[in-house]
Amino acid sequence: MDSEVNLYLLRAEDEFLLARNDMRISLEQETKEYLGIQKNKTFFHSVINHAYYSIFYATKAYLYIKGIITTIPDEHLKTYNELKRLAINGIIDKELIRIYETEIIKADSLLKIFKLEKGKRGKFVYNVKSEANLPFAEESINNAKKFISTIKLLINKGE
Repeated sequence: MDSEVNLYLLRAEDEFLLARNDMRISLEQETKEYLGIQKNKTFFHSVINHAYYSIFYATKAYLYIKGIITTIPDEHLKTYNELKRLAINGIIDKELIRIYETEIIKADSLLKIFKLEKGKRGKFVYNVKSEANLPFAEESINNAKKFISTIKLLINKGE
């Protein structure tokens, strides 16, 4: 397997590990206490972000073995469009594109919240509790796990 593919897969695994650990830190009071983190502090937004990046890098690895290299500018959009093209052409399961789209939407909504709050800075207080992101974070972990394992299987089969 090409070293670039290995690097992308390693990065995908690292991002997934960070997502899983941020989930653990968010949910386990004993872990919070050990790390000196406030009891009510959660990192669900970070779980979603890391899960998305794990999917992104797994996709980059898969595209690379297909001879498709995406670069900046608009690297994320190009990567998504190439994966979608493979799904439309029946080369990969359309379920992978559904997972990717779900995670893009969640990651993108976090970015939109940031932009909105940056614009409102000093005028309003954002009042959504982090716990509201728990179901989305759980879904992101499950999606990333399924996506990465499927991509690794495809790569190992040479598909």
